[in-house]
Amino acid sequence: MPNYRIIVDLSDRMLYLLDNNTVVRGFPVGIGTMLTQTPEGVYTIVNKAPNPGGPFGAYWMGLSRPHYGIHGTNDPTSIGKQVSHGCIRMHNQDVIQLANLVSIGTSVTIRQ
Repeated sequence: MPNYRIIVDLSDRMLYLLDNNTVVRGFPVGIGTMLTQTPEGVYTIVNKAPNPGGPFGAYWMGLSRPHYGIHGTNDPTSIGKQVSHGCIRMHNQDVIQLANLVSIGTSVTIRQ
């Protein structure tokens, strides 16, 4: 059984899925602006919701830091840019793939 964890690297705007200490997938992400930065730290996924509505695209995964999450987007041109209010944006097909692999309680490290 895989032992997944997530690392979000803000400097290269990538989300990495690791099994133990091996990167198994990498996804481009959109991150927070200079004024609404994505918070660094270690969190966990606390909830998951398909089709959350609004600007959150095809899937929402909430983090243990309230009001922050990993989610899809209705604006795919925002991926790779500093555009969010602190959340981690992914292409809809990518966030669905990730949500199908990870469970509630998965560790998420956000770093520079």
